Amino acid sequence: MAHLLGAEALHLEYPTKVVFDSVSLGIDEGDRIGVVGRNGDGKSSLLRMLAGIQQPDGGRVTVRGGVRVGVLDQADDLDDDVTIRHAVVGDEPEHVWAGDARIRDVIAGLLGDLDFDTPVRDLSGGQRRRVSLAALLVGEDDVLFLDEPTNHLDVEAIAWLAAHLRTRWAPGSGGLLVVTHDRWFLDEVCTMTWEVHDRIVEPFEGGYAAYILQRVERDRQAAAIESRRRNLARKELAWLRRGAPARTSKPKFRIDAANQLIEDVPEIRDALALQSLAISRLGKDVVDLLDAGVAYDGSPVLSDVEWRLAPGERTGILGVNGAGKSTLLGLVSGEVAPTAGRVRRGKTVQVATLTQRLDELEEHLDDPVRVVIGRLRSTYTFGSGSKAQELTPGQLLERMGFASAQLSTPVKDLSGGQKRRLQLLLILLQQPNVLILDEPTNDLDTDMLAAMEDLLDSWPGTLVVVSHDRYFLERVTDQQYAIFDGRLRHLPGGIDEYLRLREQQRAHTPPAAASGGSAPGLSGADLRAAQKERASVERRLQKLQQETAARRDSLAEHDQSDYVGLGQEMERITALEADTRDLEDRWYELSELIEAAGTG
Repeated sequence: MAHLLGAEALHLEYPTKVVFDSVSLGIDEGDRIGVVGRNGDGKSSLLRMLAGIQQPDGGRVTVRGGVRVGVLDQADDLDDDVTIRHAVVGDEPEHVWAGDARIRDVIAGLLGDLDFDTPVRDLSGGQRRRVSLAALLVGEDDVLFLDEPTNHLDVEAIAWLAAHLRTRWAPGSGGLLVVTHDRWFLDEVCTMTWEVHDRIVEPFEGGYAAYILQRVERDRQAAAIESRRRNLARKELAWLRRGAPARTSKPKFRIDAANQLIEDVPEIRDALALQSLAISRLGKDVVDLLDAGVAYDGSPVLSDVEWRLAPGERTGILGVNGAGKSTLLGLVSGEVAPTAGRVRRGKTVQVATLTQRLDELEEHLDDPVRVVIGRLRSTYTFGSGSKAQELTPGQLLERMGFASAQLSTPVKDLSGGQKRRLQLLLILLQQPNVLILDEPTNDLDTDMLAAMEDLLDSWPGTLVVVSHDRYFLERVTDQQYAIFDGRLRHLPGGIDEYLRLREQQRAHTPPAAASGGSAPGLSGADLRAAQKERASVERRLQKLQQETAARRDSLAEHDQSDYVGLGQEMERITALEADTRDLEDRWYELSELIEAAGTG
């Protein structure tokens, strides 16, 4: 295969950390590469260096002559003064771009719900991200670098993007490098995986599943080598004592060994034991929605919902924005009352919700992590019977990827992913028996997602999950439901069935981009909840902006020769700015829904 670009002896470091040391690699025609690794290990930096956006401190990147490179960075560089149409297709006459099937497909796949003549300045952060991705994909680049392309995309749009990238180039041509935590997407698109860790980039064949299999084999080999080294040391000692030569043969390991290892691993969840424990904690009655319906101002949102949640049931909920997912979750949690039918709740039911808003952390922002967990219960029981484990909050934190040094960090200085993990821990330590997770995977890398899944595997209770992360949804739930036209529908065929049904639904609904329409707004309790959340977001934005400004002022007075301290302070400021951007995105989304409700 022809070479597209390569890197030789790349070196990158910051005042407090060496990120890469003498890394050499390349991208050939036909390569579809996924990049994984822990947050902060350099995935985005690697992409930016290969794409020519960031210069390494040592080494070089070479690109074959004539190769066109396209980049989706995490930075937003859209022009506020143009429309979506101009941002995506420029000044190209409509009859030209509309006659290109590939451009039409990109617009329908990513921007079908947006008016093409909307000014970019009026878009939310998530909508701007989709416009940036569409503007890139309508081009004809030979190599694409995508940094977290699935952020702000729903299950349908992610499925469309995967299909587009699989067929964008002919087999054996073009090149793709993508940084993402979406493991389903990695498996669908990538034929090679690069793991970034410990200043190096380690290649593996295949997508995410194949990478995990090979990593298991790598770890097993490392353990075998260490065991053999110790055995050799003992033999050496025996030779020194007895004067006899010690001989050993080197065993050959194959990937079959990893397969055999996996075959010996029991099912990820002991469903029977978990259900038994759930019944002991919940009884046989959890939450029953009996012909339940919710209407706002006479307009029905949910109708004729018949759903009986069982002890230990694990269910994923799917639906487009505005379908009524939040209303359904509200019926389960008790925050929304039905206007038709009824909701029957078991006497021992205790519901807790992991929201997207990190509300549980508001009162703890100035406290170090160790102080927060010190106020909690001393132990927590995971699993049941002989597999039951008594864990302290500190052990739970370690299981969720917190290092001992991070226990002294104030909550406000944690990264987005660390805050998310701490939020889940605080909720679990309340010992609810019904848990609702609303987009729980935000800001988590693949290793931390696996840690969260492992934790939930031994959690004995009823679980309801809303998530755009298909891998996570299929991993932690046993069944899926979807909301179509206000009614709850079971999906025996899972997410694939949902996508087929949505395709049929779209075939009878003209896209907004073509008709100039827009998404429906909220009403009633959903509208009031959105207004309340927007006010909360505004208050938190003001606090974040004040704190960021104060830290920047103190940075100017900091000892400029203290590179370590300056680096740590800049990391805190960067984290605050990231939180600010996330909140701004949410503010725009809420404002759009509220304004649509006012004009609907």
